[in-house]
Amino acid sequence: MERLWAPWRSAYVTSSSGISADCVFCNAFQPGRDELVLARGRVCYVILNLYPYNNGHMMVVPNRHAPNLATLSADEQTELMRLSRHAEMALTEAYAPQGINVGINLGRAAGAGVLDHLHVHLVPRWGGDTNFMTAIGDVRVLPEDLAASAAKLRPIFERLASSDH
Repeated sequence: MERLWAPWRSAYVTSSSGISADCVFCNAFQPGRDELVLARGRVCYVILNLYPYNNGHMMVVPNRHAPNLATLSADEQTELMRLSRHAEMALTEAYAPQGINVGINLGRAAGAGVLDHLHVHLVPRWGGDTNFMTAIGDVRVLPEDLAASAAKLRPIFERLASSDH
């Protein structure tokens, strides 16, 4: 029998709700917790998803704890979209996906894992990326670890940020 090891998921699967009492997005800049941050703007940032659906799965997040689009300032709205555009461009360059899911889940019923801190998901997709492992085994197989994804994506975000000025 083959074993599929994913030790980084242990804390998630053993918690009662899968949701930390602390806001993971508000705490993303604390020392030792920013290794997944790919880019920082003035009022928003881009971070890799700790539990990705596919390699390169990232989120664009306002720095401020904002529960929905209606509460964002004009500056936050603008930067959220600019960084989402950069995320799309970076994913296209780094992974050449055949498609990208872009989405916002507002509220538990909509699938939000972090309920009160708005974030935009960008998930690169390829034909056939949902295979028997996901459909039958409830397991995802990711060929690249998060550190490698970050190393691949950060230079692209740096170049995109410098071309905005």
